[in-house]
Amino acid sequence: MTGPETATATVHTVLGPVPADDLGVVAVHEALLSVLPGAQYAYDIDLDRAAIFTTLLGKLRDFRAAGGGTLVDATGMFHGRDVPMYENLSRASGVHIIASTGLGPENLLGGYFLTPQTNPPTPWPADKFADLFTREVTEGMVVPRVERRAAAGLIATAAHPDGMTATEENLFRGAARAGRDTGVAVSLRYGKDPLADLDIALDEHLPADRIVVGGLDRRDAVAAGAPAEIARRGAYIALDHLGSTDDRHLSDAERVDLITELVAAGLGHRILLSCRATGVATGHPARELPFGYVLTTFAPQLRAAGLGEDELTGILTVNPRALLTVSSPRPSTDQ
Repeated sequence: MTGPETATATVHTVLGPVPADDLGVVAVHEALLSVLPGAQYAYDIDLDRAAIFTTLLGKLRDFRAAGGGTLVDATGMFHGRDVPMYENLSRASGVHIIASTGLGPENLLGGYFLTPQTNPPTPWPADKFADLFTREVTEGMVVPRVERRAAAGLIATAAHPDGMTATEENLFRGAARAGRDTGVAVSLRYGKDPLADLDIALDEHLPADRIVVGGLDRRDAVAAGAPAEIARRGAYIALDHLGSTDDRHLSDAERVDLITELVAAGLGHRILLSCRATGVATGHPARELPFGYVLTTFAPQLRAAGLGEDELTGILTVNPRALLTVSSPRPSTDQ
């Protein structure tokens, strides 16, 4: 067994619980509609929902045609998440869509989460973030303020690449507590030190196998040996900028080498792949890659490097299924 799967194991999708075995190939760290907070109010921004829907539907159908089964929108709460649209997209495309709760990094939070009504103003405590995220799992995701829809299937948070702030530590702790108490997995996009950031979540008694650390194809993380070390600790490692050509990340050829090394070291059961593609971006540049990039472009490179079909199935299907399956909540005993 590679995770908490059982015959009745399910995941939270925007259309309700789905058997984990039905997910198929999973794109685990993507963005459907990504709106820079505030851009929706700009006079020169046109959020034509019909046009957005048409564009996203075409991209999801292409993903399905490439062999994809499930797409995870890992953008969290306030970056354009549109649950009613995602419900209709899932029905029309046949692709399971998992939406996420969560916030971060701090510079994208907005003042409400930074200066609550205290004197002097202080960041939100971890417990408030935990309650916010927990309710989006147990009561449904807010649309847009009061109405609630389907349960969030992932808790996603992020720290700034220059290093974690005090607010971001509270975010990580709140996300970890919510994941621990609901059984939903937590995605951490690390700041400057992936091992230290993982330790914050582990300190909240969140089991390592309920965590995925994203961005581990950044050169600084690879140079520090973080992917292998995090996998050995039992967490999942996401190489989730496939197709990137910037200097900050590995090239695809270097990613292939890293993956083959990890598999040879017996860590293939902890690898997740994604490209952080953006279906539609508003207020910031999109990552213009197809959602099926991993299947159509990157997987053939892994096969050419000698990975077998069982190993590829493990990375593309079994590993994300194990992560996203809702586990039995494990409330803390020290509260």
